[in-house]
Amino acid sequence: MSATRGAVHSTRGARAAFVALTLLLVACGSAPKKEAAAPLPAANPIAVTKLAQGVNASKDKNGRKHAVELLEQAVSADPNLWEGRYNLGVLLAEEGDLVAAEKQLDAAERLAPNAEDIVVALAEVRRRLGDAAGAVEVLRAFVKQTPAAGAARTALVSSLREDGKIDEAIAQAQAALVRRASDPYALSELALAELEKGEADTAELLSKEALKAAPESAVAERTAGMISLERGDDAIAFRHFQRASELDPNDTTARLNTGVVLVQAGVYDKAVTALKGVLEIEPDNNAAAIALAAAIRGRAKHDDQGAYAESERLLQGVLEREPKNLAATFNLAVLYADYMKRRPEAEKLFRRFLADAPDKHPARAEAERFLSGAAASPAGSGGPSTAASGAATAQPAPASPSTQAPAKKK
Repeated sequence: MSATRGAVHSTRGARAAFVALTLLLVACGSAPKKEAAAPLPAANPIAVTKLAQGVNASKDKNGRKHAVELLEQAVSADPNLWEGRYNLGVLLAEEGDLVAAEKQLDAAERLAPNAEDIVVALAEVRRRLGDAAGAVEVLRAFVKQTPAAGAARTALVSSLREDGKIDEAIAQAQAALVRRASDPYALSELALAELEKGEADTAELLSKEALKAAPESAVAERTAGMISLERGDDAIAFRHFQRASELDPNDTTARLNTGVVLVQAGVYDKAVTALKGVLEIEPDNNAAAIALAAAIRGRAKHDDQGAYAESERLLQGVLEREPKNLAATFNLAVLYADYMKRRPEAEKLFRRFLADAPDKHPARAEAERFLSGAAASPAGSGGPSTAASGAATAQPAPASPSTQAPAKKK
């Protein structure tokens, strides 16, 4: 197994499509009309003006910072302006400030509990923060209240899988298919849930149905790629991922898995391009950062300390966000031991890895050999470490988004 495959090969938490967190500008001061929604007071006119200015500013990539400032002014002027909090949360998420985004989206959801766009965006941000259970909680409640909510139900299936509740995920996917038998999103999520249970043949049949229902769907193509990758058909998986990227340039999971296949093939320059594309869209995508660190290390010339330092920065960033990420811990230890000749730091990280890794983790033996002095290091002096894949297997699957269809602009 290669250095990064484990980080993207596991289907736990793998999602079929990117949740597009989309700005909306709607009539202000009232939540979407449902019986349970409490009426809100009329919106502050100054806040509404700032909201409109913020949404317009956000359309220019160079105006994002100013847009955030305007939306902060809007919600400061009117704390009940749920549209302002939603849009601010979306922009903060796009800028990588997920903690602040979650706070704004949570407030928006409390103000407008019947808005499907908001609850799906909140769940997506919680998922990206590693809080699958929190995503399940808010989606489950919404779907119970609004059974016809297709986007929220499909996002719930994704979050349930990520939270390890596979049987409930399958039941929710089947409920979605009762309402719309040829829904490619629900079919894709059901395929991945069946794959999670080890039912590869069933998963493949469902994937084919999704492709038949929507031949131009990036979701269906990427799901087919994930199933092929799980079967070990890397070349077929690569074609599916490439097709998904062509259909949806913002498809981060397809790019991520394409990058991983390229790393496995030793095509490091193209892998770096694909993986950097993922990080441009999702700056905190840990799986992409780990894979990119391996690709940069793999293409580096002998003793290229600048490249090694870039790999180090990426892995340290992962550990800052997720201190117990086994893949990053192990790969950074390998980098220090074999490439940067910083053995004391490598030893410390290998010990940390052994303290956190499960007893049956496949990379434990190699870490133990390093610490015992039986081997210079697990990686050798070649390309990306084969042992890193064992560490990667234990980390959550890539921060790959859900099958939910992009929210409609309003």
